[in-house]
Amino acid sequence: MKEEGKAAGGLAEGAVMRGKVVRIMPFGAFVEFGGGQSGLVHISEISEDYVKNVTDHVRIGDMVTVKVLGTDEKGRVSLSIKQAAGEIPRKTKENKESKREKRRAAAEAAAKKPVRPAEVDFFGVRDSGLSFEDKLSRFKQVSDENIQVLKRSAESKRSGGYSRRNGNR
Repeated sequence: MKEEGKAAGGLAEGAVMRGKVVRIMPFGAFVEFGGGQSGLVHISEISEDYVKNVTDHVRIGDMVTVKVLGTDEKGRVSLSIKQAAGEIPRKTKENKESKREKRRAAAEAAAKKPVRPAEVDFFGVRDSGLSFEDKLSRFKQVSDENIQVLKRSAESKRSGGYSRRNGNR
């Protein structure tokens, strides 16, 4: 740490300010604040709750309130959203539940969208230029290959492993 009470660029440790999320990484979010300076909010400093994925809590472009924790010897600024939350009114449990409900409703709406059989690509390649006989032949070939794979799998499960008759492996 640099001298006590001061962070990089004259920022005071413990200072609370607003910043914009400019980059998200698996280990945290980079927040840009006054004067083009930026710092890292580590994943453990994003929320009081367990954070599995940073994007569940913040997104690029979000304005967040951060608290300056300090700097390291390279001048990198360490920030905290959860410690800054003590300085401002915290979100209520009802807000979190309403967000969950909105996400759940959006997911259900997307799942209810009807899918037409013509839109489904069963083989991974569109067969639009093939005749019916060619499509039927391709279906039979793929089915035969799948049956062979299943038979091999079943045979290897039956023949391998422990045998009761001779007590050996």
